[in-house]
Amino acid sequence: MLAKRVLAFDLGASSGRAMLGQVEHGRISLNEIHRFANEPITIGSTLHWDFDRLFSEIKAAMKIARDHGGFDAISIDTWGVDFGLIGSDGNLLELPVHYRDERTVGIPEKLFELIDKKQLYMQSGIQIMRINTIFQLYSLKLNRNEFLSSAKSLLMVPDLFAYMLTGAIRSEYTEATTTGLINPDTHDWNWDLIDLIGINKNIFPPIIHSGESYGLLSKDICDELKIPQVPVIAVGCHDTASAIAAVPAKDDDFIYVSCGTWSLFGTLSKTPFINDKSYQYNLTNEGGIDKETTFLKNIMGLWLIQESRRQFKREGSDLSYAELEQLALEAQPFKCFINPNHESFESPGDLPSRIREFCKDTNQPIPTTIGEVMRCIYESIALEYANSLMQISNVTSKKYDAIHIIGGGTKDEFLCQLAADACRIKVVAGPIEATAIGNISTALIALGEISDKSQARQMIRDNENVKTFIPQDSLDWERAFDEYISVINS
Repeated sequence: MLAKRVLAFDLGASSGRAMLGQVEHGRISLNEIHRFANEPITIGSTLHWDFDRLFSEIKAAMKIARDHGGFDAISIDTWGVDFGLIGSDGNLLELPVHYRDERTVGIPEKLFELIDKKQLYMQSGIQIMRINTIFQLYSLKLNRNEFLSSAKSLLMVPDLFAYMLTGAIRSEYTEATTTGLINPDTHDWNWDLIDLIGINKNIFPPIIHSGESYGLLSKDICDELKIPQVPVIAVGCHDTASAIAAVPAKDDDFIYVSCGTWSLFGTLSKTPFINDKSYQYNLTNEGGIDKETTFLKNIMGLWLIQESRRQFKREGSDLSYAELEQLALEAQPFKCFINPNHESFESPGDLPSRIREFCKDTNQPIPTTIGEVMRCIYESIALEYANSLMQISNVTSKKYDAIHIIGGGTKDEFLCQLAADACRIKVVAGPIEATAIGNISTALIALGEISDKSQARQMIRDNENVKTFIPQDSLDWERAFDEYISVINS
């Protein structure tokens, strides 16, 4: 009997790819068949996702997969918080707006006039960030209410792709939790909070969970692409949830960093942690597979390096990531630090100048060279990892002996070593393709090819390459940590 194959789509903030996955010789095998850029577009003054082009890339990948032997199911994961609105005619009212668009600047403070900031956190358990869906919706309520009122359905980005493929209007749980509008106790929409902010309840679809099916591909899509009607399976549609499903940990208590454009630093829990400490630390309780909680902090991660590299290129220095890493390695350690999550670093543009301005405003030495800027970024991310580890340990009352770094950031060995040094514990880096593996393994469980997530983790441990980084004592990280905390609290 032939092994069933999943066509998995993993869309990140800068690129997307299609992978064919199956169980083969006791391991989860992956074959990347299509990769494409995910570049936002500006319409008027608003930053949007180019959804139509992304969907055309998905259909192109389906044709490629058809010609590579076909597939038995489709699964999709993407970033969180962003959504599309469907009108009464079943079409998108406009392209989904990018979370980095500035329409939410100042909106959280306006919402806090309706509901106290702490009360909002206690209702959702979600880290307060202006990019959250709740603030995007409140911006529409205040500034484009007629447009918002014309919507028939709200679909988060992965649900929107599933809708275009199947016609089903559903909201997958892990993705829905990023809205800030899910009740962590009932695992359903927080209807009282939705009423409070004045949003029409009817636009929020029924919740489905990982392993369930949105439905079969529509006949129109199948006729167009000459493919069979296979199911579209809900996985951890929020890419963080899929990535965490691929952590090759032996025990249930582990620390992970899903390291990419964002660094998601946290642990997995059966229940949420929503209390005074978690609020004080601004830690978030997002949804995991099997209704678990991904208790974590969202940290601006490789975005700081990516956007700085783009600025250096605009200024005439077209350096590779490896070259930037080498310049950072050669620069003086602990010269200055930034708060990686400072609001001035959220938007695209001249990030190195903003870093210098931050250092000036906090009375630190100003990084002048490219290497000094990069060293500042690297060390600040690593020290924020150490800060987040301390905070999570304080809330959970648990001690952790290793950090699992997964995702694309595992290729950055300098960052992995700095993380081990700053946190003073072992770092296990890998797998690189964690999100795709977690996505595919969840779909394969739904198809009966893998028994459960424990077996999936065992297969990942047995077959994926990982690298271990041990803390080094060459630098005074304890002093650096104290200085870093002083800077971010100033």
